[in-house]
Amino acid sequence: MTDSLLQTLLAVVVSVGFCLMYFAGSNWLLDNVLARPSMPRRKREAIREGVRPWLFIAPALLLLSVYLLYPFFETLRLSFMDGNGEHFVGLANYAWVFTDDHFLITIRNNFLWLLVVPAAATALGLVVAVLADRVWWGNAAKTLVFMPMAISFVGASVIWKFVYDFRGPDNEQIGILNAIVQGVGLEAQAWVTVPFWNNFFLMAILIWIQTGFAMVILSAALRGVPTDTIEAARIDGASELQIFFEIMIPQIMSTILVVWTTITITVLKVFDIVMAMTGGQWDTSVLANLMYDWMFRGGGDYGRSSTLAMVLMLAVIPVMAFNIRRFRAEEAQR
Repeated sequence: MTDSLLQTLLAVVVSVGFCLMYFAGSNWLLDNVLARPSMPRRKREAIREGVRPWLFIAPALLLLSVYLLYPFFETLRLSFMDGNGEHFVGLANYAWVFTDDHFLITIRNNFLWLLVVPAAATALGLVVAVLADRVWWGNAAKTLVFMPMAISFVGASVIWKFVYDFRGPDNEQIGILNAIVQGVGLEAQAWVTVPFWNNFFLMAILIWIQTGFAMVILSAALRGVPTDTIEAARIDGASELQIFFEIMIPQIMSTILVVWTTITITVLKVFDIVMAMTGGQWDTSVLANLMYDWMFRGGGDYGRSSTLAMVLMLAVIPVMAFNIRRFRAEEAQR
């Protein structure tokens, strides 16, 4: 434990020291290179001001190139190669992607996750944010709803494993869901193995986690809605539902879109929950799990796993483009 702390402290000191030396040294070098008396002062200052920002962002650009750009182009190259990454196979991997039955099931699952989780988590977060402000114990309720955000996806999956637990038809059940089912006179079953519907049982875990995030952001946005507008609507005879749908929601729509977009990106990258709950079995696999299976199970296939990684990246791009476009539109209106 002590050795780990010392190593961490040493790494921080060395990193900070290197950054200070780099910025101080690069500035000193820039000032001395441009200190020639033959160069006009105005030109010297213009060059200095033009070069100095690049000195500051150069380390970040280097890290982005090494850890983002290079992996992207290498993954793109491998998607046109065979399983060993040695021989060019053209578009064969992409042709396989859209004809493989397992991949088509995976795409269906991803579509269901994208359709259900962002909408459900955002809607539940909004409802909790509105209702919690109307009761005296609202802060305690918000705290309880937000608590799952502090749990990792794997930790949450372990908790929900006990919720869905099934010990066999002739054994005593300890799973909460099966206890409820048996309490109403129905038969207990292994919920995570039920075809098609098991995907929704896995989605419930992410909804449970992300509702707290949506609630916090939307609660802050609701506090920005002018109370004068709400009071005027009540005086005019508007019902609480009319105030909610026609006054509150339109005024926080931009925040709702931010929350929806953030959760959507999280859904596209979901991996931990499916891996911990089912391992992708019983037709519950999503893109990230399928990519992991082709890369790290059964000897590994560089070509097909890289192709799946590219498909996953292409799926994220429209969401990011929409978010950037909306952000620019909001900036233009200010």
